[in-house]
Amino acid sequence: MEAIVRQDYLDRIEKYLGKGMIVVLVGQRRVGKSYLLKLLRDKKQSDGQNNVIYIDKEKRQFDFLRTYQDLNAYLEAHWVEGKHNYILIDEVQDIEAFERSVRSYRTEPDTDVVITGSNARILSNELSTLIGGRYKEIYIQSLGYKEFLLFHQLEDGDEALAKFLQFGGLPGLVRIGLEEEEAREYQADIYHTVLLKDVIMRNRIRNVAFLENLVCFLADNMGKLISANSIARFMKSQGETVTSAMVIHYLSFLCEAYIVSRVNRYDIHGKRLFENNDKYYFEDQGVRNAIAGGNREGDIEKVLEGVVYQELVRLGYRVYVGQLQAGEVDFVCIKADGGRVYVQVAYLIADEATRKREFGALHGIKDNYPKFVISMTPLVSRSDDNGVIHLHLRRFLKEGLAME
Repeated sequence: MEAIVRQDYLDRIEKYLGKGMIVVLVGQRRVGKSYLLKLLRDKKQSDGQNNVIYIDKEKRQFDFLRTYQDLNAYLEAHWVEGKHNYILIDEVQDIEAFERSVRSYRTEPDTDVVITGSNARILSNELSTLIGGRYKEIYIQSLGYKEFLLFHQLEDGDEALAKFLQFGGLPGLVRIGLEEEEAREYQADIYHTVLLKDVIMRNRIRNVAFLENLVCFLADNMGKLISANSIARFMKSQGETVTSAMVIHYLSFLCEAYIVSRVNRYDIHGKRLFENNDKYYFEDQGVRNAIAGGNREGDIEKVLEGVVYQELVRLGYRVYVGQLQAGEVDFVCIKADGGRVYVQVAYLIADEATRKREFGALHGIKDNYPKFVISMTPLVSRSDDNGVIHLHLRRFLKEGLAME
């Protein structure tokens, strides 16, 4: 099969090379970080002026690299004076105190360091402590809809969209195929690998049964406002006693492993963040569906919210849940330059009551930032309702939030 290049990510990596910065690719396991690193390796190796030192900690041939001293010795042995040295390390968090080594080599002339990892806390905390702002973190997500079409060689249409909503965007599905049984088995294997390596083992989890129940709870309640107290009360009703503090810790472990993302509430009028009652969305919709089980008839609105959330992040927004005095807006999306949009997500706008509920929440926001309703309403591609743009989901996933 011909290699498929996720050029946008490669371009973002190249942007920070040659600037004395460590480039850190982060994200859940199996979303494509390793593949991107291999593409970068192959590109740099094609130039005879470069020396590429490539380490894949998921391969047993690199098991001997356990500490930063081991890493230093290996890098020194493979270093080539007079060439541009590229140090590429996959799943670097499996090397104890790795940050000491990469900090040292970052300062070498004609040297670039690119590393990948599947744990936000270990990467960000350790690197920020030792090298401050001298690293750039690039978040790698599972495939978006346009990439999904390309990877699986599908034509855009309702059937392709249904497959995307059902199976999600793990790149490895291109080898497995989109048959229900095989795809679900693969997704379950990935989920259990991530849970074991990046949550249970790394954080020395003792109550594994509660952790698994917590993930199932998040899958069932994706897109709902929840708190540690509400989860603790629910678990107690199921015969399992846990503290709110324990819930908070386990939620943070799941976020650090990029299994789920926490989305805070944002007071639209007061322009401040609330400190409790957040929403949680899964990194990959297919993995979430595999955990939740069944088909999507009963939870299609949750699925749509999750897909729209991930696409908004892909578009470069920081995403929050919008809080109004009279209700809620699904997403407040803010860019680094201060630009803002509001997004409401619905399955179908099938009657006037639904229209008033979905559009009314946005009409009630008295500012001039763009406002959108995204739905799967048939025959709607793009329309305007008193300044609120109605977009079909497929158009949004292909074109984003273009104002024209």
